[in-house]
This record gives sequence, C-alpha cells and structure tokens, in this order.
Amino acid sequence: MIKKISHIGLAVEDLEKASSFFADALGYPVSEEEGFGELRFSFLDFQDTTIELLQSTTPQGEIAKFLQKRGQGVHHISFEVDHIQEELDRLKAMGVALIHEKPYLNAHKDLVAFLHPKSTFGVLVELIQKKES
Repeated sequence: MIKKISHIGLAVEDLEKASSFFADALGYPVSEEEGFGELRFSFLDFQDTTIELLQSTTPQGEIAKFLQKRGQGVHHISFEVDHIQEELDRLKAMGVALIHEKPYLNAHKDLVAFLHPKSTFGVLVELIQKKES
C-alpha cells in the first residue's frame, strides 16, 4: 500500500546554487551534500515530505541526459510503501511498465524501484521502502 509522498526529485545543473536558492526562498535548511554513483544530491526536509536536489557528476549520467532533454525541473515523485516488492508485483499485474522489477538499495540503504513514465502519464515514479519498514 502506498503510504505517502516521500519526496520530489528536482534535476538541477548546479547543486550549490539550487541549494542556496531553495534554502533562502523556502526558509528550510539544506542537508549536507551527498554522493552516490553518478549523482550529487541534497535534501530540504519539510514536515511530511522532502525535496531532493539532484545533479549529475558526468555528462553521460541519467540526470545529465534528463537536463539535456527537458531542462531543470521535476525529475520524479517518490511514494513511500510498506512492502515494495508486493507493490511492484501488483502494479505489474495491472499492466504498469516497470523500469525495475526488483528493488535495489539507494544511498541511504532504502529499497527503491522506478515505474516507467509511459505508464504513469509522463511522470517518473519512484517507490521507496524505508529501511525501518
């Protein structure tokens, strides 16, 4: 079962500039910069959801490709679930195209998987099962 929106991922060209802008404009502190694979990222935590700022470290990275094709902006919406594999199986049975049929561990050791935007009205959807679930 989908519990809530976990976070909204924004693709940005310059993580420092974006972090500074959102911290100043929204009045929330930005987390320390982190890295994982081809990504640099930071978070702005609100009460029940988070904004994730994403920058590619390589021109061949997924975020870099996204920026070249679509420019800066919303990259994905992440929904928190209790049992990610059950949700993936349920959605696949409904005919939803999955990018990942099996979840994988992200930088924070949470299980994640993505649904293909062609099945979700053009929106890249991430499912996330927090490690404490």
